[in-house]
Amino acid sequence: MFRSARDFGAAVRENRKSLGWTQTELAARSGTGERFIVELGSGKPSCQLEKALIVARTVGIEVGDLRTAQVTPAPSDDDLGFLPTFGEGR
Repeated sequence: MFRSARDFGAAVRENRKSLGWTQTELAARSGTGERFIVELGSGKPSCQLEKALIVARTVGIEVGDLRTAQVTPAPSDDDLGFLPTFGEGR
């Protein structure tokens, strides 16, 4: 169970490392900036929820019920349809 931004960030960081991804690679895979990944992983409490949930899902964390958290396999590179489209593709 995540009780704080620090707990959530630690889970994202652990999953990222278990996948062998750098912060830069996770940023690219989740459509966010590297600074966001750094702040999320360090538990910064003011991170944007939508982006944080996208990053969590990218590393295999599903947050369906805030009382429990499931770790699921990370999607393959071609299974990123859950990501929002930014820019001209909106």
